[in-house]
Amino acid sequence: MDTLSRREFAAAAAGLVGAAARGQEPPTPVPARAVTRGPHHHFFGYYDKTPWDATSRYLLVNRVGFADRQPVAADVLILGVVDLQDDDAFAEIGRTTAWSWQQGTMLQWLRGPTSETRVIFNSLTDGRPTATILDWRRAQSRVLPMPVYAVHPAGTEAVTLDFARLHRLRPGYGYASYPERFADDPAPEQLGVWRMDLGTGRNDLVVNLKQLAANRPDARFAGAHHWVNHLQYSPKGTRFAFLHRWKKPDDRTWQTRLYAMNADGTGLTLVHDLGYFSHYDWRDETTVLGWTRTPERGNHFYLLDAAGGKPPEVVFPDVAQDGHCSYSPDRAWVLNDTYPDRERKQHLMLLKVATGRRYSLNAFHSPPRFTGPFRCDLHPRWDRTGTKVCVDGCHDAQRQVYVLDVGEVVRS
Repeated sequence: MDTLSRREFAAAAAGLVGAAARGQEPPTPVPARAVTRGPHHHFFGYYDKTPWDATSRYLLVNRVGFADRQPVAADVLILGVVDLQDDDAFAEIGRTTAWSWQQGTMLQWLRGPTSETRVIFNSLTDGRPTATILDWRRAQSRVLPMPVYAVHPAGTEAVTLDFARLHRLRPGYGYASYPERFADDPAPEQLGVWRMDLGTGRNDLVVNLKQLAANRPDARFAGAHHWVNHLQYSPKGTRFAFLHRWKKPDDRTWQTRLYAMNADGTGLTLVHDLGYFSHYDWRDETTVLGWTRTPERGNHFYLLDAAGGKPPEVVFPDVAQDGHCSYSPDRAWVLNDTYPDRERKQHLMLLKVATGRRYSLNAFHSPPRFTGPFRCDLHPRWDRTGTKVCVDGCHDAQRQVYVLDVGEVVRS
């Protein structure tokens, strides 16, 4: 496993001249344990969902037979659980062709009044995009009429988007398994953000692309196609946020706005509109942490008022860069990573909210073969106790899932 050894961490620590003055703690070597193994490749997907169940025994993962190309419509993803108390044994629980490298198939535990044995994931039914709720212990399932993106913390509803349009405009995030509708329309009013009741399957389009393209339009929209991505509920589920993006079809770069809405689909609010907005997480019901820029301070992590009433506030200056950021369950820490540096190292870190200090945890090599839409980002994710994290790694020339125990760091 090509992660930093303790000797390498010691050498790195010795070379950190002035690190404390810059708000960085010396590297804290936290070993990464592989909980999946070859010959198959394994990954989970995005950073905004926890793969651990309520007991911390079972970990959701995806399995596939290849790792260095984009999936095509017929490629099947195997869904499974890893038993962390039984030698990391893998058990298959389902299959789907609705998946991507960056966000998987939205596989996640579904909370509810009964014990947590249900999962939800995206699927294809008679050629139509759907979602499947599966009780993996009882082998019982039912199909919903639309896929899901983000599920409400109570497990009662979800918000979603069109994954075929996402596949064309942001390769690596959408699905190749069904054809795109309205591909020639820059901003179709039939597509946008849907809200779906997970009990009944009833769904409503709460904001459409034509509406977003007509809201405070300017010269940046000329000739551009519009889409949405990165939907996420606030911790208590009173609101959700999403990114509105646009680009010309042949461009490789895009521009972004951050929006927020009430969970019932009302109260659309344009939170940030400077054309650049990257990864984010909700701190609380009214505040978003996001990597963006302002004319005064440039690129940083900022705290943003989701109601749009307060100016953005810079946090973690000089110790963090754009990465997949998420708050610990107690909101005392922010987990973050980086894209590969010049040595192809992806760095994993914790940022302490109270002090703004950075604690470097480990670094993972990313082989050049894993690039573009099928790159392997770490996408670090918390467990529910806030003492463990897991990442997707490809440093052994395979995609596998790794767990790190950060209990000593978060108790420091």
